Amino acid sequence: MTQIGSRVSESGASNESTPNTSSPNEVEVDVDTSKKRKLMEPRATCWKHFDKFTDESGATKAKCKYCAKTYAASTSSNGTSSMNTHMRTCPKFPRDTVDKGQNLINFLPSSMGAKEGVISTWKFDQAQSRRALAKMIIVDELPFSFVEKEGFKNFMRVTVPQFHIPSRRTVTRDCYELYLEERQLLKKVFKEARPRVCLTTDTWTSIQKINYMCLTAHFIDRNWTLHKRIINFCPISSHKGGDMAACITNCLLEWGLDNVFTITVDNASSNDVTVKEMSKQLSNWGTNIMDGDHLHVRCMAHILNLIVQDGLKEIGKSIKLVRQAVKYIKQSPARIRKFKECCESQLITCKKSLCLDVPTRWNSTYLMLDVAQHFELAFERYSFYDIGYLNHFRTFGSNSSEGEDGTSAKDGTSVDILTSVDWKNVRSMVKFLETFYVLTLKVSGSNYVTSNTHFVEIAELNLILKEMMENEDGNLKEMAKSMKEKFKKYWGEPHKMNKMIFISSVLDPRNKLDYVPFAIGDMFGKEVGDELCSEVKKYMNKLFDYYVEKSSKSSLHVPSSPTSSDNSSIISSVNGSGNFVNRGRMRTKQQFEKHKEVSGSSGSKSELERYLAEDIEPDSDGFDILMWWKVNEPRFPILAEMVRDVLAIPISSVASECAFSTGGRVLDPFRSSLTPKLVQSLICVQDWLRSEPFPINIEEDLEYLEQLELASVCSFLFLLLYVTFIIVSVFGISAESMQCSYDTRGNSVPTILLLDFSVYWQLDVSV
Repeated sequence: MTQIGSRVSESGASNESTPNTSSPNEVEVDVDTSKKRKLMEPRATCWKHFDKFTDESGATKAKCKYCAKTYAASTSSNGTSSMNTHMRTCPKFPRDTVDKGQNLINFLPSSMGAKEGVISTWKFDQAQSRRALAKMIIVDELPFSFVEKEGFKNFMRVTVPQFHIPSRRTVTRDCYELYLEERQLLKKVFKEARPRVCLTTDTWTSIQKINYMCLTAHFIDRNWTLHKRIINFCPISSHKGGDMAACITNCLLEWGLDNVFTITVDNASSNDVTVKEMSKQLSNWGTNIMDGDHLHVRCMAHILNLIVQDGLKEIGKSIKLVRQAVKYIKQSPARIRKFKECCESQLITCKKSLCLDVPTRWNSTYLMLDVAQHFELAFERYSFYDIGYLNHFRTFGSNSSEGEDGTSAKDGTSVDILTSVDWKNVRSMVKFLETFYVLTLKVSGSNYVTSNTHFVEIAELNLILKEMMENEDGNLKEMAKSMKEKFKKYWGEPHKMNKMIFISSVLDPRNKLDYVPFAIGDMFGKEVGDELCSEVKKYMNKLFDYYVEKSSKSSLHVPSSPTSSDNSSIISSVNGSGNFVNRGRMRTKQQFEKHKEVSGSSGSKSELERYLAEDIEPDSDGFDILMWWKVNEPRFPILAEMVRDVLAIPISSVASECAFSTGGRVLDPFRSSLTPKLVQSLICVQDWLRSEPFPINIEEDLEYLEQLELASVCSFLFLLLYVTFIIVSVFGISAESMQCSYDTRGNSVPTILLLDFSVYWQLDVSV
C-alpha cells in the first residue's frame, strides 16, 4: 500500500504535543526532494476558459479562448485575478449558456428519508459527486489514495463516465473543507440551542507516540432526542490533570459551551485533578450548578472491569484446564482440522470457533469459556486421537503448583484432563460472568439513556454478589468475596457517592421514591438508608429550586407572545372596544397563572411534589422514558428542564474510548504521517456524519404539540356545544333569539364563544 503524504498543516508531520493552528486554507503537500514532482493540473476555474502558452521572449502567458486576449500567467509572479475579472467583462464569453441535458428519473431509497417508490429527478453534478466521495472516504475510513486505485477508476468509468476523479490531494482538501462546514453548522446549533452538556473524556497514545484526548458532548434536544457529538480529538502535552483541564477549557471556549452538567471519566488519579480544575473554571464562568458537587461521574464500565478482574485472581483449576486445551488445539492447523472431525462425529452443530483468552481481560475469558462449553464431547473424543494432547496436560501439571487436593503431577503418574466436574464448574463460571458481560454492554451505550438505570444496576449487582457469596462452589464463593471488597471501595460508602446516581432513578416514572428508598435500605441498612434518602431528597429539592429560579428569571425577559396580541385584536374586531376591560382581565389572569406555575403559591404543590405524588408507571420492556417525558412536559415544564439535563448523563466513558478504535484504524502503520489536525478532522466529521439520521432540534416538535392541543380543543368544543344543545332543547331558545356572530366560514356561532375561545378558532377546527 502506498504511504499517504497528504497534509493539512504548515510544517508537515510533527511529534509536538500542541495542535497546529495554521489557517485552514493553507494546505501543503510533503514532497520528496529526491524525486521529481509530477505536474499538477491547475485548480482555478478560470483555466477552463484560458489556454497557457509561452511567447517568443519565454514568458508564460494565458490566452482567452473566446476573444484571444492575453495575460501574464507566471506561476511565481502572477495570479489569476486578472483572468477572473476578464471572464466577467469578456464580450464573447458564453454567459447565457444553459445546460439543456435531460434529467433522469430516479427512485429514492427509503434510507434517504423518503417512502419507497417515490420518483424524483436526477442530474449529474460534479460538485455534489465530489462531496459524496469525500463523505464515503471519511465514513468508510478509506485511504485518500483510494481514488487513485485502478479498480475505483474502472468502476467510475463504467457507472458515471462524466465524473472527473480528483487526485488524493484534492480529496484531502475536500475532506477538510467538509469538516469545516460541518463544524460551523454544529457551532451554529450550539449557539442557538445553548444546551447544558454532559461530557465524557479519555486519553490515548497513537502509533506516532502522540498523546490524544477525546472530548464528547452528550445532550437531549428540545424534541427529547439524545445526541452524542465528538467535539475534540486533539493532542495534549501529557496525561496530567492540569494539562487535560486546560485542553478541555480551551475546547469549550472554542465551541461556546460553558454550561457543563457532569464530566464522566475513568478511575485514573489524574482525572480527579482534571474534574477539580474544571469545577473551578466553571465557577469562574458562573455556570457551576450546586458548586460542582455532582460534576464528577465515575465510569461504571471501568469499575465493573476492576471488580471482575479482582475476582478472576481466584480463578479455579477448571478454567486453567480449558485454557490449556484451547491453546493446544489452536497451535496447529492439523489439530484444528482433527478437532473439527471430532465435532462432526459427535454431531455438534455449533458454528462458533475456539478462541483463546487474554488472562488480563476478563471479557475474553468469558467468551473463551462460553464457546468451549459447546464442545465438551469434542474435547473428550479428541483426547483419544492425539497422545500429544495428554502430554501437554502432563507438562502443564508438572509446571504448575500443587493441586487443590495437595497432590502434585510432577511424578507424571496422574494427568489432569477435563472431566464432567470441570465442565460443570465452567458452566457455573459462564453463567456468573455473563451477568457482568451483559451489564457492561448495557451501561456502555451512548445512543440511549443509561443514567436512570445506574442505581438499579448497582443494587442488582450487590444482590448477585450476596447470593454468590453463599454459593456451594468454593471457587465462585472466593471470587464473590474478592469482588465484594472491590465493590465496597466504590459503592460501599453511600455518602461519598454522586447524588445523581439516586436522583436519576427517582426521575424515572417507574421508580420515583417508591423503589429508591427500598433499594437503599436493602444495600446499606435501614439507619444508613433513611439518612441517605433524606440527603437525596434535600439535594433534589435544592437542584429543582435552581431550575425554578432560572425559569423565573427567563420569564421576566420574555416578551408577550404574538398569539395573545392576535387574540386581543380578534376580540376587539368582533365586539368593539367595550371588551377592553375583559381583555385586560384575561391578560392579567394569564400572567398570574404563569407566576403561580413558576414560583408556586402558598398551599399549592410544586411540580416536583406533584410528580412524586402520582402513581408510578408500570414497568415494561418497551418503556421509553424520553417519550414519557416528552408527552408529560406540558404538565411539568420546569421539572422537565431538570430531567432533560439529568437523563443526558452518560454513566460510562466508552463513547470517547470508541473514538480511539477509529483513531487506530485511521492512524495505521501505512498512514502514520497524517498530522494531528487532519486526524481530528477525520474522526470528528465521521462521528457527525454518522449522527445525521438524528438531527438536532432546537425547538419543540411543533407538529406533535399542535396535534395534542388540537385533540384537547376538539374534545372541549364538543363538550361545550353539547351543553349548549341541551340548554336550547330544554328551554326552547332559538338560535335567532340569541346574539350570534359569524365565523370565517359563515357559520352562526354564539358571540360568547368567539370572545372567550378566540384562540381555538385560529386552529383549523370545523365545528
